[in-house]
Amino acid sequence: MPVSLPPALALSLDLLCCPTCRTRHLYLLRGALRCPVGHTFDIARHGYAGLLTGTRATSGDDTAMVQARSRFLSTGTYAPIRNVGARLAIDTAPEQATIVDVGCGTGYYLAGVLDRLPGARGLGLDTSVRALRSAARAHDRGAAVAWDVFRPFPLADGVADVVLDVFAPRNPAEFHRVLRPTGRLIVVRPTGRHLAELRDRLPAMVTIDPAKEQRLHQALDPFFEAAVTEEVEYPATLSRQDALDLVAMTPSARHVSRADLDDDGFLSDQVTVSVLATAYQPR
Repeated sequence: MPVSLPPALALSLDLLCCPTCRTRHLYLLRGALRCPVGHTFDIARHGYAGLLTGTRATSGDDTAMVQARSRFLSTGTYAPIRNVGARLAIDTAPEQATIVDVGCGTGYYLAGVLDRLPGARGLGLDTSVRALRSAARAHDRGAAVAWDVFRPFPLADGVADVVLDVFAPRNPAEFHRVLRPTGRLIVVRPTGRHLAELRDRLPAMVTIDPAKEQRLHQALDPFFEAAVTEEVEYPATLSRQDALDLVAMTPSARHVSRADLDDDGFLSDQVTVSVLATAYQPR
């Protein structure tokens, strides 16, 4: 039975262009997306569009990471991060805004923005098909597309009012290309204090580069100017399952052994959540 076009994807179809020939106006034909030249892309039965072609990215979250992230985010522990990202996004966005979430994961942060903008539409990009299955269902106005952030985005020029990047890789040139001149880029990243209690007890966890802010500035400065930065820092109380999920949902899961996680000594009843959220305007 042919796959129909999911309603959220139909809302954002005009944003997309063919990743192979860059032709605009993808359309649905016999359950797949096609461009006028004839390139064809599947629509997964889970509702996301598979535009990623060629060599597949290997860094996307696996099933266990996505399940851990879904459980952890459902606790509301990161709700203040979601809220600050959404507030910065909507400060200058029009009512009929287009939001593009790069490295969208399960769609948690994109849904937070769309909840506050009833007339907006959203499109999430991610390499992980496991995460995209959740992202495609995260919001009735949020579509999901399989894509690698390090490649030119399958989006037309100047179509986004907001580009959202929360704990995700960055492609400054593509962010700038797809944003309208009046648009905003929202970048949320951890400070050195983020989850320090867990990292102190689990040395195998991925560390936060002290030069991270300097590298971010150097990468974005040719394309963007910072408009406002907010720091969000608060203590979070964790259950054992919360702590396990918090480790398992990040790249640290690939470095921490099962023996480390089975040792109750790594657990901390309370951790520090600490991030910076910056709204940038295009140069």
